[in-house]
Amino acid sequence: MARILITSAIPYINGIKHLGNLVGSQLPADLYARYQRSRGHEVLFLCATDEHGTPAELAAAKAGQPVDEFCAQMHAVQKEIAEGFRLSFDHFGRSSSARNRALTQHFAGRLADNGLIEEVSERQVFSIDDNRFLPDRYITGTCPNCGYTQARGDQCENCTKQLDPTDLIDPRSAISGSTRLEVRETKHLFLRQRALRDRLEAWIDSKTDWPVLTTSIAKKWLYDGDGLQDRGITRDLHWGVPVMRGDRPWPGMEGKVFYVWFDAPIEYIACAAEWADAHGYADSAWERWWRTDKGAEDVRYVQFMGKDNVPFHTLSFPATIMGSGEPWKLVDYIKSFNYLNYDGGQFSTSQGRGVFMDQALQVLPADYWRWWLLSHAPENSDAEFTWENFQASVNKDLADVLGNFVSRVTKFAATKLGDTVPGGGAPGPLETALIADLGARVREYEALMEAMEVRKAAAELRGIWVIGNEYLQAAAPWSAIKTDPARAEAIVRLALNLIRVYAILSQPFIPDAAQAMLAAMGSPDAQWPDHIGSALTALPPGHAFTVPENLFRKITDEERADWQTRFAGVRT
Repeated sequence: MARILITSAIPYINGIKHLGNLVGSQLPADLYARYQRSRGHEVLFLCATDEHGTPAELAAAKAGQPVDEFCAQMHAVQKEIAEGFRLSFDHFGRSSSARNRALTQHFAGRLADNGLIEEVSERQVFSIDDNRFLPDRYITGTCPNCGYTQARGDQCENCTKQLDPTDLIDPRSAISGSTRLEVRETKHLFLRQRALRDRLEAWIDSKTDWPVLTTSIAKKWLYDGDGLQDRGITRDLHWGVPVMRGDRPWPGMEGKVFYVWFDAPIEYIACAAEWADAHGYADSAWERWWRTDKGAEDVRYVQFMGKDNVPFHTLSFPATIMGSGEPWKLVDYIKSFNYLNYDGGQFSTSQGRGVFMDQALQVLPADYWRWWLLSHAPENSDAEFTWENFQASVNKDLADVLGNFVSRVTKFAATKLGDTVPGGGAPGPLETALIADLGARVREYEALMEAMEVRKAAAELRGIWVIGNEYLQAAAPWSAIKTDPARAEAIVRLALNLIRVYAILSQPFIPDAAQAMLAAMGSPDAQWPDHIGSALTALPPGHAFTVPENLFRKITDEERADWQTRFAGVRT
């Protein structure tokens, strides 16, 4: 039994996430966690909300709430939605936790002790009316290049030109709208990443099995332009982890907090400690997953994230861990994803464009979305969600192939042979061929799931469903029952067992439907079908079954058109 630590990129707290966020991290991580658990491995699957930084403060102000109350409320909302999508986190934590605060301050102190923290003076824009320094993106004004009046201090969204705040015409605070801005000097702590460049390079080079997307982004940040840069790890903000060295003030850093991209990845570790606390476990329970001197050397650590998060997880977070000089577990494999676009444009949280997770669950149950998103995961290139494709995939894959098989078998069996598994007849050539074909396909499916080839695994699973329909069509129990009832019983017996096997194989993708199939077959045993021949006899003659309600309904053209219209605009 292997021990597998799985983390998903933690979603930001300032709003409900869209389907592109879901398929880029949390959903494929859940797929992998469910699969590994089903194979009998020990899994710790962690996620959390990323709660610090100016966006949280702005979102709270917009909602008219204190930032801590806003974050607590949104954490509860995101947790509930994650449960709605059946994301099987062992713990869903918070980066504002006491555990993360202590660990963040601990890592900063260790990095300073090892000479990897440098104090740097910078000139930044200060808002007199807000009485605070403003990050570049929280200064808005008119773009000198295209005249767009809502350009940010780091980039114009209209023409994409890179900007400095001083380039803007009529700059103003995005927080208050104040134009009383001035440039002041401030000091910040920088992580000396360049000092760790050789170690990071050697470590990345050793990961020869990583996806090309992951390594190409990591090496781009290592080599392109001026190469890896030292990175500021503090900010002049009010909401965040206070800059402390253990329990002592950090001289010259009073009133500052650690940068959200410094403390957020540390929450992966803190989340494990929160999990232990929530269950009343000793620290040794989480340390065996994270400290190589406490047993974590046997752990395989896998991260899932969108491509925009790769630089922080291949460089900045590993630099923090390496630079601490302590025996923390480094990631073994990073599964990264491209972007999912929406119906001819882009999903956008800030612009409210696309289908968001709460809206999706109001339209259809989770399995419909899980199947489409995973079977169209943007692994090798960006993918696009269209309502036509979604309708076609649901209707053909889920309703016509899997749902139709389960319905035909159970209704025929119950109507013609009763409500228990029939015992007559014996397997023939068709059954022998099916077992051989199914066995080979399941082994291929396992290999693809182990390799985290999400789209290919979904295609293989669909192929496994298809061969059940092909077998049923070739065996034709509705004809056999007229001339050879015992033969019809043998066919139905195998087909009912095949439903149970399909439930087990499908559970990582469509857990609700899988549970419904197992319940209909009266089978609490969901043991993985390592031996297909044995698995197809798990339900013995006389075993009771029921006819489930339709697993999946088809999406009508009218519904598809309605949803396409409803989600064509901008969410407010």
